Amino acid sequence: NGAICIQPCSPSFHGETSFVCEDRKWQMLSDACANLDVQSLFQHRTSSLVVTGASFSFSSLIVSNVFSSLQRISENGLLPCSGGHVAGEHLPFVGGGHGKPGDGEKHFDADDHGNRSCQADFSCIIPDILSAPAIPGNIADIVDLLKQISLLLSENVTRAKLQSYSRIANHILNSSIISNWAFVRDRNAGSELLDSVNLFAGKLLLRNGSESVQEPFIATKGYNIHRNTSGTSFDFSMEFNNTGNITGHVAIPEEELLKLPRASKAISIAFTTLGAVMESAQLEPVLVNGMVLSVSLPEELRHVLLTFEKVNKEERVEAQCVAWHSAERRWDSRACRTRSDTASSVVCVCAHQRRTYKSFSILMSPAAPRSAALDCVTRVGLGLSILSLVLCLVIEAVVWHHVTKTEITYMRHFCLVNIAASLLVADVLFILAAIVHNTALNYQLCVAATFFLHFFYLALFFWMFTLGLLILYGLLLIFFKITRSVFLAAAFFIGYGCPLVISILTVAITEPKNGYLRSGACWLNWYETKALLAFVVPALSIIVVNLVVVVVVVVKTGRSSIGEGCKSQDLSSMIRISKNVALLTPLLGLTWGFGLATILDSQSLAFHITFALLNAFQGFFILLFGTLLDRK
Repeated sequence: NGAICIQPCSPSFHGETSFVCEDRKWQMLSDACANLDVQSLFQHRTSSLVVTGASFSFSSLIVSNVFSSLQRISENGLLPCSGGHVAGEHLPFVGGGHGKPGDGEKHFDADDHGNRSCQADFSCIIPDILSAPAIPGNIADIVDLLKQISLLLSENVTRAKLQSYSRIANHILNSSIISNWAFVRDRNAGSELLDSVNLFAGKLLLRNGSESVQEPFIATKGYNIHRNTSGTSFDFSMEFNNTGNITGHVAIPEEELLKLPRASKAISIAFTTLGAVMESAQLEPVLVNGMVLSVSLPEELRHVLLTFEKVNKEERVEAQCVAWHSAERRWDSRACRTRSDTASSVVCVCAHQRRTYKSFSILMSPAAPRSAALDCVTRVGLGLSILSLVLCLVIEAVVWHHVTKTEITYMRHFCLVNIAASLLVADVLFILAAIVHNTALNYQLCVAATFFLHFFYLALFFWMFTLGLLILYGLLLIFFKITRSVFLAAAFFIGYGCPLVISILTVAITEPKNGYLRSGACWLNWYETKALLAFVVPALSIIVVNLVVVVVVVVKTGRSSIGEGCKSQDLSSMIRISKNVALLTPLLGLTWGFGLATILDSQSLAFHITFALLNAFQGFFILLFGTLLDRK
């Protein structure tokens, strides 16, 4: 398992294919086999170039650039063998892959009609690209070609030039070949394509105030805008697959347009299939459930209104508005909030930032079933839990001196008070974390909320662990006495010291790599850094220990009487055992163990509702069994 095998391509292709061994079978990992020679695309279409008065043949320029590139790579020790295919040095007008926008254009002879035509709209290379199969190796080369064009030939982007560019991009975005992207060696190829298209299309020149370029799987629209414009919007209706179309809508609110100091332009790009490409590169199992809509707006415009038609229109699938973080190459829900969510569409309000957030979409999580009943149970349970815990603490304060006259009762009620206080703070922070995530969109606040939420939930479990140890002490160590001062020191160290150390280490290790928070909530990350293990491992360990405590209690309380007397005595003993189990289950946190069921079957709504029901009402159970049913 895990072994890698690399095989060369067939003679008509260049590159290699990689396989990985999984369960004693070879599974394709990446396929870099390609038959599209991007370096020679311009050779037979053009004749000559004039650079600073001297004439060079186009093929000579290609050979010169490629040779210098290979020589530079070989000198750096990066070329393992001769005859290898080097990606990234394809474009004949790219001087070794470096330059600035416009550098490529100066190599074309103004008197050469063929060269001028190709430079104007890239029409000369389209037949060869469209005739090449969209296999993973060719896809990678075309993505690199589009990237180089957007970097070096993005000045004076006319409608004809963008039309050719879009036709090339559309070739590798066709819904029939999207599955091939899974084997492209560079997992960031989809993100590279998105950035390249955004950069190139964002420089579109608008003739007569507007332009529109439409291909089946990519479309671009642009308008001139100014502060007196009543409202600007972009409507897209495009092919999604063979079964039908999908729509998207981008609107710039009028209050945003009032911020414009001068006339400017707004451009929007729609992709119907790129979302599927980008989701395959993400570690988190989420699905893009609509178009990917990009916008290119002036810096002054900070918010846009987007409407997405859902691809999956099932009622139980919850949508999440997200923006693509171009620097971190991931979907980020902090930049957007959901204004409305119906069975067929979602309206999002998103923050636009030219350097980070330019592309937006909606996600659905297959692991999170949507249910009004689940939301209702959570809200009602949390509210009742908070009220119950407040009442529990008030009652404990009133009767404290009456119920803590012995050392063992003092220790028990001391643990109970700290369990109630930790759960109360955690429940309140749970609500605040949801509010911070949904409205504030503030990363630092979300980090702070997650840290304290993590700390107090851990404190809850460690205080339940302390109570479990105290019960074992009372049952098994009858003749061993512990002083109050020693108990308090040990209890505070376990109850608050251990959670504090774990919480600090978690944020210190994962936050510098932006791996502390998960996407979509103010809570610990799982898919990238496994930060959630810092909560799951201690919690499950404590549940196992406390389960052993309950078993010991059942054995100790039932062993002396069952089977030794009449049936009425056996019945009373069983009732006493059942009461002990009912009392200890919420106090020792055993209801949290039911969370394993939601992991084993994440789609089961019944498991989610049961888990939410047991834990949201934990505060009420603590009040009932820990305080109200205590005869003292």
